[in-house]
Amino acid sequence: QVQLVESGGGLVQGGGSLRLSCAASGRTFSSMGWFRQAPGKEREFVAAISRGVGSTYYADSVKGRFTISRDNAKNTLYLQMNSLKPEDTAVYYCAADRQFLSEAITKSEWDYWGQGTQVTVSS
Repeated sequence: QVQLVESGGGLVQGGGSLRLSCAASGRTFSSMGWFRQAPGKEREFVAAISRGVGSTYYADSVKGRFTISRDNAKNTLYLQMNSLKPEDTAVYYCAADRQFLSEAITKSEWDYWGQGTQVTVSS
């Protein structure tokens, strides 16, 4: 049974940092990533990383502030979020896909999803 379990969300002041983690179990994945959904908005892509060489891809809104990484030995995904802004407030979802990163990032519906973790950034 595949499970993705996020942790690390919380409340932080603007300009602060948070680190999200996603522990995966049940199988390994070619691509892993983070999406987020703010109240009243559609879910949007944040960042993704490949399993092999660790290629990364970011949404323009988070480039230079967020860093995605993965520990393949632990089957765990991370998102280091720095210089947080109130507009980063959202539920953050971990996602995993069986396809290579170049294919996965073209899709909005990945194969597996976590339950989400709330990130709130105060102004």
